[in-house]
Amino acid sequence: MVFTMSHHFESSGFVPATPGELFSYVDDHERLSSHMTRSSWMMGGGRMDVHFDAGRGRRLGSRIRMSGRAFGLQLSLEEVVGEYDPPRHKSWETVGEPRLLIVGPYRMGFDVAPQTGGSNLRVFIDYELPHGTRARWLTKKLACWYAAWCTQRMVEDAVAHFAARHPPGVPVPQR
Repeated sequence: MVFTMSHHFESSGFVPATPGELFSYVDDHERLSSHMTRSSWMMGGGRMDVHFDAGRGRRLGSRIRMSGRAFGLQLSLEEVVGEYDPPRHKSWETVGEPRLLIVGPYRMGFDVAPQTGGSNLRVFIDYELPHGTRARWLTKKLACWYAAWCTQRMVEDAVAHFAARHPPGVPVPQR
């Protein structure tokens, strides 16, 4: 299910891996969202726990739940995989009303495209601001900053993982 959101952000980068290797890596939602599961200053010292259905987020209709704390407040959300086309594209979106601080309902996903010597990874988020926020001007600025941090972390984590496996100058095996 694809619908239009008011706000959009995306990050992309070259990854020294075949499209299949890269898709397999980022298709692991626990790995992809690892920046949320570790305590950090962006999470206000809190972190999120990830819970999966039997599909573990790796098939159409699979559900993922996240819950935890950020800045001392309880957060939770549920996502469903809405598009799944290995090794090229995957997207998921929140269902119901997420309990989040800076963004409201969202749709996220990634695209993997072959490129000479590896692949290009594009991670995107389309989102709304949370409902009932009084300081919308501040929330809007923070949401843009958070969307950039989140998508950049996902791309940077994949780049770092494969850079360790395929150092510069060592060709990526094509499959």
